[in-house]
Amino acid sequence: MTRRTDTHPDLTRLEVGAPFFSTWRVGTPERQKQTVEAIAATWESRPWPAPDLLGYHIYTGHDGTTLMHYSQWASEQAYEAFRKTHRQERNDEIDTAVPGIERLHLGRYRRYRSGVRDGDTRIPGCIVIVDVEFEGPDPDRQRAWVDAVFDALESEAHPHPGGMSAHFHVSTDGTRVLNYAEWESAQAHIDALAAPGDGIGSATAQWERVQSWPGLKGSTVSRYDHALGLIPD
Repeated sequence: MTRRTDTHPDLTRLEVGAPFFSTWRVGTPERQKQTVEAIAATWESRPWPAPDLLGYHIYTGHDGTTLMHYSQWASEQAYEAFRKTHRQERNDEIDTAVPGIERLHLGRYRRYRSGVRDGDTRIPGCIVIVDVEFEGPDPDRQRAWVDAVFDALESEAHPHPGGMSAHFHVSTDGTRVLNYAEWESAQAHIDALAAPGDGIGSATAQWERVQSWPGLKGSTVSRYDHALGLIPD
């Protein structure tokens, strides 16, 4: 069966071969809440769909209009089997409960590198998603840019204490990088953005290199709260 959990997902779980991120636009904070409840009711009324789905988590956007979905699949083939047999009936039931949901994007990724503070036992109070887009597919560029970010982070003498972890994912189409970052609170992230320099990080040569990387098209930063976790019982 399907069981609800409040525990945040482990982004470094080795069995996760195909992490997927998707975004729904639902319109208002009230509809965010209604949609989360509809997802929970739909999934909890059914058996867990596949042993290769390791976890499914929903997040409410601080913009009051969006939901982010993060699913941990063992393989992309397992997701395709689910899509063909179980996905539509679940979406239909959710759409009946909350009509008018816009499904904006499904991103297929692989986790590339993670940075975690050793011994940090804090529970994240805010999830920050940094979505970076490049001009055209180039897997080598994706990874080189992430490596440059880690070089810049390691050059920081006094990193902001509110940051807990960063998990960088590269899209399978070679065009995007997604950083799933855990923060102590939304305010800690806001304070870090307001620090000297362009965003998080000092005004150093390492961060300048990151921000002016050849082929870097643009990026967005979004804050979320973990609203629902679903796992096999």
